[in-house]
Amino acid sequence: MRAAVIHGSGDVRIDNVPDPKIRDATDVIVRVLCSAICGGDLPRYLSMPTEQAGGRMGHEFIGTVEDVGTDVVRLKPGDLVISPSTWCDNTCEFCAEGLHTSCSRGGVWGYGDADGAQGEAFRVPFADGTLIKLPVPVDSALLPSLLTLADVFSTGHHCALVAGVTRDTSVTVIGDGAVGLCAVLEAKRLGAQKIILMGRHRDRTDLGRTFGADWVIPERGVAGVTRVRDIVVSGTDTVLECVGTKRALATAIGVARAGGTVSRVGMPQYSEGPIGEDLWFRNIALVGGVAPARAYIEELMPDILDGTVDPGRVFDSTITLDEVPAGYSEMASRQVLKAFVRL
Repeated sequence: MRAAVIHGSGDVRIDNVPDPKIRDATDVIVRVLCSAICGGDLPRYLSMPTEQAGGRMGHEFIGTVEDVGTDVVRLKPGDLVISPSTWCDNTCEFCAEGLHTSCSRGGVWGYGDADGAQGEAFRVPFADGTLIKLPVPVDSALLPSLLTLADVFSTGHHCALVAGVTRDTSVTVIGDGAVGLCAVLEAKRLGAQKIILMGRHRDRTDLGRTFGADWVIPERGVAGVTRVRDIVVSGTDTVLECVGTKRALATAIGVARAGGTVSRVGMPQYSEGPIGEDLWFRNIALVGGVAPARAYIEELMPDILDGTVDPGRVFDSTITLDEVPAGYSEMASRQVLKAFVRL
């Protein structure tokens, strides 16, 4: 079968790889219908050392079950399924708390000997715990939105939820990538009274306005903080940091009101940050982290199925598996927001 494989920094190719097979009794094999390229894939794409070459790429997919292990009880061949961006047994102490990304037996797609989602088929460990069945049949037009449940929409939800966004909350969202736009959508869905989006790519911020942003701030750093405080003088109750740079975190702290909350879900591109005296004196809470999408998919899915929300609009490019290498290049150069891969 064919799959996307990284051979070093900036070098993703479509290679022939062994067909997946049932290895453990809890496995299933899934034939992939659609996948995606995620902003979370880009750090690996941009910095992978050649000596670590050979890893599979991708962590978002919807597909059809083809084969099941002998201990699988919830799934059968023909089921249409979606997977979160990590696998889990859904039974350990962390899964029971809704923290599936810390599952004691789980892992991340595309690392070690795990399959990646940008391929024709896929072995899923602990399938009963990991996979969620979708309605069959499902309108194919809904597949992009449903696919966002695997990561970006669930991540936007996680960011807003742990920040404590409610109907009485003012919100600043930092970042106009797919996660930032989904954070706007979720802040609106949770009833936020004021939503400020900090981003400078017009096509993306226009979508952010559609998703619910009341103001768009293109400035960064001190100038951006000043603009936000022109709108909400004391700063916003919550800040959703969806970029992952030290500068974005500093901006988030700068626009938060005293006693407010900064929720960060952008993959950190720093090992230390501005979390010292200022954060402490102003009693700002710092929360967030990698989103346990498995905890949210079933909760969020109904609003997609009934058309209440349409997070699939973050996909602005549809490509084939053969076009995935070019898709990485286009996303890295910001020509594309998020690529939908149709197999």
